[in-house]
Amino acid sequence: MASKRVSAVLALLALSPGQPVPFDQLVDELWGDGRMANAKNALQANVTRLRKLLASITGRQGGDLIQTVGGGYVLDVPRESVDAHRFLALADRGAALVGPDAPQAVEVLEQGLGMWRGAALMDVSEGFRCRTEAAHLDERRLTAYEDLVTAKLAVGLERVSVPELRQLAAEHPGRERLSELLMLALYRDGRQTEALRVFHDARRRLADDLGLEPGRSLHEIYQAILKQDDALGRPRRFLAPVA
Repeated sequence: MASKRVSAVLALLALSPGQPVPFDQLVDELWGDGRMANAKNALQANVTRLRKLLASITGRQGGDLIQTVGGGYVLDVPRESVDAHRFLALADRGAALVGPDAPQAVEVLEQGLGMWRGAALMDVSEGFRCRTEAAHLDERRLTAYEDLVTAKLAVGLERVSVPELRQLAAEHPGRERLSELLMLALYRDGRQTEALRVFHDARRRLADDLGLEPGRSLHEIYQAILKQDDALGRPRRFLAPVA
């Protein structure tokens, strides 16, 4: 099992595959203000351990995988071989498909979100850059989830997990799109009263936590639900039974 510092070196190099990461940046990430007088030697020792670890896993020479280039190191692997970059590519592709091809968007986004196994960079999030990149990846994960729910609502309510959507909307009160999607999912399920309650709960949380009022889009879906606007789609209880 790799140490936290070895894992952090790998994470930093993998976040920019094919691009040199300067020694000083790696040292700052690993030791911050507590850097040692021999920090560069300590970094080299961690890189040596990482090269041995990667060689045992891949069968390639460690020095070929992690090359010393100028004043830093570079991880010589294709960008698409890194999970984070594969996820981001799938998230972008899925987002572009939501409007023109919702069923395909569902497939692509589920593939991307299925790659997650806990929080981003969970074991190496102590340094500044890893924390920043982890926050970015977690943000993209939520956006991809919102895109997935949007696509699922376009192709059929039965594929949307209302409890999961409700939980995420409660955990992220500032993300009004989650509340909008929850309202629409509930409305489509014939639960208009619950859908309207979501708006009032979101409004209260925004006021209490952030001192804000709901945005225009959240107000609009609230008004549309009150009027049972046909643009929202017909609630399940109003659908004709299948023969």
